[in-house]
Amino acid sequence: MLIAGGWQVARAEVALYYAEGGTAISGYDPVSYFRDDAPRRGRAEYSLTWKRVTWLFASAENRDAFEADPRAYAPQFGGFCAYAMSRGRKSMTNPLAWWIQDGRLYLIHDLDLRDRWMRDIAGNVARAREHWPTVRRN
Repeated sequence: MLIAGGWQVARAEVALYYAEGGTAISGYDPVSYFRDDAPRRGRAEYSLTWKRVTWLFASAENRDAFEADPRAYAPQFGGFCAYAMSRGRKSMTNPLAWWIQDGRLYLIHDLDLRDRWMRDIAGNVARAREHWPTVRRN
């Protein structure tokens, strides 16, 4: 586990996940973004550890869905800001600034940057994917 600039970052085999206080998405349930069309806070009794990070869920059903296929629900780019990643940087995120595109969850630093993200989603995704292999190692 690394602590950099007040962020706690968990290293896994091939991925990094932004985990403020050791908890992914600031305690929001990743499955809720897909099933409820809005983020819901998770609860400690419905938690699990994946990629050395604690993930919280609003229900046992959501926890079980994530456990069965975590990559279907985990945010892209390790939960770091997708817009910043498209610019070759890591930045923390706001769980309430998000977007789902092609079945993938993208978290953004804030609502203003989400508006910028939405102006060129396909281009931003492509640039972020280009930068991610290098940026995640730094």
